Amino acid sequence: MEVRSIYKYARISPFKAREVTREIQGLPVSAALDLLAFTPKKAAFLINKTLKSAIANAENNANLKPDGLVVKEAVVGEGPTLKRIMARARGSASQILKRTSHIRIVLTDEIKVETRETRKAKQKATQRAEKRKEAAVSDAPESAAAEKKPRAKKASKKSNK
Repeated sequence: MEVRSIYKYARISPFKAREVTREIQGLPVSAALDLLAFTPKKAAFLINKTLKSAIANAENNANLKPDGLVVKEAVVGEGPTLKRIMARARGSASQILKRTSHIRIVLTDEIKVETRETRKAKQKATQRAEKRKEAAVSDAPESAAAEKKPRAKKASKKSNK
């Protein structure tokens, strides 16, 4: 079952908040809370607040236990931008954009837990497989080249005038 929580109009740039949400995506709830607690960014505080809200929704509304939950999605979308003006030289002005975000976190109990270690192990396995394929491909052209017969070159005559 999926449970979600949305924090709308958070006063932080979506670019800064996405950096933190990428880290917690796919982690178990306990690991995500630990990671957010020790991340020294404003976005981590706001995402932690949203994650705790999603956990409370899971416990109270869906009767789920928090230790079996996994962060399925952690998405940050753009909210409305507040436009402000700053005075500049010679009576002119420049615009300041104060960006806002909508933070959405979806928890589920259906996905198996994938930690950083398992992700790294998967990546290493795929890299090894790619290296094996490359080695097999590089050996094949050498043997194929040896089997081919050399072509006869065409003689070209240049006329001297």
